[in-house]
Amino acid sequence: MDEQEFTAWAAGVERSLLRSTYLLTGDLHRAEDLVQEALVKVALRWDRLRDGNPTAYARTIVVRDHISWWRRRRREFPVEEPFGGAAVSSDPDTAMVVRRALQRLTPGQRAVVVLRHFDDLSVEETAAILRVAPGTVKSQNAAALARLRDGAPELLSLIGRAP
Repeated sequence: MDEQEFTAWAAGVERSLLRSTYLLTGDLHRAEDLVQEALVKVALRWDRLRDGNPTAYARTIVVRDHISWWRRRRREFPVEEPFGGAAVSSDPDTAMVVRRALQRLTPGQRAVVVLRHFDDLSVEETAAILRVAPGTVKSQNAAALARLRDGAPELLSLIGRAP
């Protein structure tokens, strides 16, 4: 394994992966654990992955491991406010509004919204990571956005639209 190449890739992707994972989980410590586990899994397969898209592979691992973890527990946990780390925005008020809005979504809807709108992935890329049909991504996205429009009017005021 080319350790320098892997280290450079990991250093470049870790922050954005942590941000996405935090938005997905709502728990900074859980996000850090998931990212660490994903980086270890990529490192073990680096020789095969380095010429492909290791970032997509890491993102897939994070999402699938989180969904598996959530399914085992089958209940919601209160989301605690982090003291630092993966910020959604440099503006604390904006970050708080986004975190609270994402907490209103189901885990599946949250995964779709984070991958589609924060990571800017296509419907097809999101579907591949979540192992669902593209139509499921579209319907989950539509349901999540409707839920946010109805239940989180502060997002509309944040982007300059009246609630």
